[in-house]
Amino acid sequence: MTRLFNDPADFPAEMLEGFAAAYPDMVAPVPGGVVRSTSYEGVAVLAGGGSGHYPAFCGLVGTGLAHGAVVGNIFSSPSASQAVSVGRAADRGQGVVFTFGNYAGDVLHFGEAATRLADEGIDARIVLVTDDVASAPRDQIEKRRGIAGDLIVFKVLGAAADEGLPLDEVVAAGRHANDRTRTFGIAFDGCTLPGADAPLFRVPEGMMSLGLGIHGEPGVKDVPIASADDLAAMLVDRLLDELPDGVDQARGQRVTALLNGLGTVKYEELFVVWRRVSQLLDAAGVTVVSPDIGELCTSLDMAGISLTLVWLDDELERRWTSPSLTPGYRKGSARPAAQLDAAARDELRRRAVVSGAEIEPGTPASQNLAAGVLRALETLHSTMVTHAAELGRIDAVAGDGDHGIGMERGTRAALDAARAAAERGAGAGTLLSRAGTAWSDVAGGTSGALWGGALRAVGASLGDSESADTARLVTALLAGRDAITGTGGATLGDKTMVDVLLPWSDALTDGPADAATLRSARGVAIEAAGATAALTPRLGRARPLAERSVGTPDAGAVSLALAIAALTDLALGDSTPALPLILEGRS
Repeated sequence: MTRLFNDPADFPAEMLEGFAAAYPDMVAPVPGGVVRSTSYEGVAVLAGGGSGHYPAFCGLVGTGLAHGAVVGNIFSSPSASQAVSVGRAADRGQGVVFTFGNYAGDVLHFGEAATRLADEGIDARIVLVTDDVASAPRDQIEKRRGIAGDLIVFKVLGAAADEGLPLDEVVAAGRHANDRTRTFGIAFDGCTLPGADAPLFRVPEGMMSLGLGIHGEPGVKDVPIASADDLAAMLVDRLLDELPDGVDQARGQRVTALLNGLGTVKYEELFVVWRRVSQLLDAAGVTVVSPDIGELCTSLDMAGISLTLVWLDDELERRWTSPSLTPGYRKGSARPAAQLDAAARDELRRRAVVSGAEIEPGTPASQNLAAGVLRALETLHSTMVTHAAELGRIDAVAGDGDHGIGMERGTRAALDAARAAAERGAGAGTLLSRAGTAWSDVAGGTSGALWGGALRAVGASLGDSESADTARLVTALLAGRDAITGTGGATLGDKTMVDVLLPWSDALTDGPADAATLRSARGVAIEAAGATAALTPRLGRARPLAERSVGTPDAGAVSLALAIAALTDLALGDSTPALPLILEGRS
């Protein structure tokens, strides 16, 4: 259990505050994460991801490794605004590289951040980590998750940047490291989020789960628990079974290895397993160079281990073995870098933040519309608060269990921002824009990016000058639909919120803009959400656990249907519980 916390919602921020206070000689806090508190020049390497994985990500900031870290909520991607903030603070005029595990939310938020930084004149690139062999077959390697192999890619990127290489060559070095890195993991029990009374998943007694994720996802297959030696053989055999392109045979090759504890496996246990791993690699004719055994990429208190192999060449070996000095990881003997003085640290924080534009008051008609939008956001937030626990339960079947709390945080942030905008006379468009940005910033993750983008698109359609009849509201809602489908890339049948969004929007436009059409579309949304239980996921974190998810509806589809039902009821003065209908698969 994760026992030491205050308000669970404050856990990530309080963790980061304490971390920065503990290591002021290495890191300085900025909005969205931390950057080096020491001087450097050249390309800045920025690792990123959710909290709950220490020493990844903030613990890897320092000499010879990352120049900054963007830190999101527990098991949730940081927002684009967080990434932009850290990117501004870390940039030294030579560009930045965002590097992170291949998860949908991270791809969306960091991609948006790179675009926004480019608009500001900062060249920003992306290097994905895709080392998890259990999460997709070799012919779909681009769909694989990033897990403990993150450390390898971050280390090589940091070393290349500290060598003074230009941006293109730093990026190439990181991608080469990722291409040569493979990881396989095994879980014995799930992890517990702060404030939760049970783990996100349980492994049956006497069993272990093959192919774990690092966000509380269960493995892809449960098998009887093995001895340490047999477990070592499973890990080694699985990784030797898939050699990277350019490696013809294992014998005669040089590798580095990471034996990683996910949170509660003790170092002594890891050494027992490593004893056999090293014997098996030696027997296979593989030479191990500078391995690491310990907690390198954790998942709160998960009981599990993973093995990473990196097939070295001269360039990779030089960069992997080069000195590094960070709060959570050290290799060789690195000289402490020159400290920034107080004025320079203040300048980092100043550069990270760009104040928001002033709000121009909307017309009286638009302000009146904004008041209605505010009531809708209040209803949306109360709906997600009511159903957060059930949404988390649904999400935990094949995901990381954070969808409910993410929706609760996002709607709360959107509501707070909308209220602040309304107090300053905002029209409907500006109010929704501010609400969408706040939702994306606070919630992070895929849903944060999609809902935030949808609210901004609806706001842009409504504007700040006119009132809205039903037809105009429908047009604005369709703009929100297009923002979600255009950003997320999902289609019907992928088992996502789009499986509700498209049938609902079609029903909304099939009939006249009246109460009967709204009620009919509400029923379509509820039925479509229930129908996702029969689907196999083709996108998102549930995809590697596709078979486990069959029989359970998609959490994002359910939350969207709940939102549609609640807002329809608000508009029509109805009140019919939607969740039982979704779970029963009827409208």
